[in-house]
Amino acid sequence: MAVITKITTQQKNQDRFNVFIDYGNGKGEEFAFSVDSDVLIKFQLKKGMELDDFSFLEIQYQDDIRKAYNLAVNYLARKMRSKKEIEDYLVQKEVDEPVINEVIHRLTEQKYINDQEYAVAFVRTQANTTDKGPNVVKMELKEKGVPEGILLEALDEFRFEQQIEKAGKITEKFYQKNAKESAKIKKQKLEQLLLRKGYSYEVINIVVNEPGELAQDDDEMEAVRFQGEKAHRKYAHLDGYEYQQKIKQALYRKGFSMDLIERFLKEKED
Repeated sequence: MAVITKITTQQKNQDRFNVFIDYGNGKGEEFAFSVDSDVLIKFQLKKGMELDDFSFLEIQYQDDIRKAYNLAVNYLARKMRSKKEIEDYLVQKEVDEPVINEVIHRLTEQKYINDQEYAVAFVRTQANTTDKGPNVVKMELKEKGVPEGILLEALDEFRFEQQIEKAGKITEKFYQKNAKESAKIKKQKLEQLLLRKGYSYEVINIVVNEPGELAQDDDEMEAVRFQGEKAHRKYAHLDGYEYQQKIKQALYRKGFSMDLIERFLKEKED
């Protein structure tokens, strides 16, 4: 029967203890294992205590749980995490599945893990601090392992009016950056941008077609002049019909109407 001969505090970690045992094999005292202070207290480990094989296994299992628990708590201390994020983190730390299950159970009971509260907080943060739309936020919550029912309920926090407001700001910046494009091209590019950002077609239609958002006639004429001059520099070596056809093709591909193109060519001719 193995007998505990000495228990000492670790120098680098005052919450862990080294346990020394005499196995009765003639080798005398040997270092056997280390344990967390909670495990030490739970099993009432002390000098002179006898340990059998089952006790060794149970102590080791409980200590593994305690170490994994401490890892998870430290990971949670940085910010809120979903259940799956904690599980993935512990897997990365090479923690065994039974130990992970026990840690998740304890953290859930102690309300350190709550996917519903996590999802609501995540949606609010993304809605208030980023330009992401609800579809992207939903995808990110799925990747974090939040169940469908919970994430759909949490997305109610992303109010429709807020989506319109955020999409409107993206639209405003987009038009400032792409002022020299045709209205048709701008609209196509903006719709694609808002889709990538995670906004619904309903929101996109409201923002893109809002009165005054798309370029007015004067702005469109300024844009066709800008693009037309670029085309002119490219085809200035051509004459007559061939020159006009090349200019028309280039500007039409840029999304300008034939009426605007004809007006530009008349200006050049004059």
